[in-house]
Amino acid sequence: MDKFKAALVLAGVGDALGYRNFSRENNALGAKIQQELKEIGGLENLVLSPDKWPVSDNTLMHMATAEAVITGSGFGASTKAMCLGMRYWKPERLESLIEVSIECGRMTHNHPTGFLGSLCTALFVAYAIQGKPLVQWGREMMKVVPMAEEYCKKTIRHMAEYQEHWFYFEAKWQFYLEEREINEENQNKPVFPDNYDAEEREKTYRRWSSEGRGGRRGHDAPMIAYDALLGCGGDWTELCNRSMFHGGESAATGSIAGCLYGLVYGLSKVPKGLYQDLEQRERLEYLGENLYRLSTEEK
Repeated sequence: MDKFKAALVLAGVGDALGYRNFSRENNALGAKIQQELKEIGGLENLVLSPDKWPVSDNTLMHMATAEAVITGSGFGASTKAMCLGMRYWKPERLESLIEVSIECGRMTHNHPTGFLGSLCTALFVAYAIQGKPLVQWGREMMKVVPMAEEYCKKTIRHMAEYQEHWFYFEAKWQFYLEEREINEENQNKPVFPDNYDAEEREKTYRRWSSEGRGGRRGHDAPMIAYDALLGCGGDWTELCNRSMFHGGESAATGSIAGCLYGLVYGLSKVPKGLYQDLEQRERLEYLGENLYRLSTEEK
């Protein structure tokens, strides 16, 4: 249960950290943000108070989705899929996870790149809870995409019009897995460039994007979060540098990365100041408890 609570709280922390940067005029680049953090004493000395470090609508939409999943009253217009993976994390509930994450995604993003991003995020959350090795997540997700396609062929009237965009999502992820050299079953050590500092990451994230701004689409928001988790080695500060402090959609990538980190590592390595006064913290913990109870009690 603790990791479910940590996941929702750290999703909020990641959102707040990323949103503060994203909402600035001229959205600062990673190197500049890290320098500013250093000047105020680093993440260890930061306190995320609601007035200065509010969460964005990402967290509010995620909470609304979690409420709907818990009460069974529908899903609202939300693409915040982390809680869906927490609700349907068991392998035997894969069909439910596919269906719910796609339909939830389609409510606001009726485009394969968007709703497949919803599925991808939900799957990564489920894999984290299952204890699946991190390096396998991308490969396993790619195996599920054809199942999602079959589901969509049965439920989407104009599926033929989606084929090109469907291929785009798969191609982008295949390229990413090959770039990190983890696309084959026997490849279990991701390969990063020798120089992968903030400036190089900005270039890489822009390259992965379809519009030159990292994390703006359904394929690259979970991709940046996953890459940060693969590369941080369990170090919270490094995760923040990679997923929350960059010049793209840092609130979205930070929220996904924070959630996944919470499920894998919990709160023990995260400075208390980042979450003790977090806006909506008590509600997030309550939702985490209920998602845990529902998903584990289910026969």
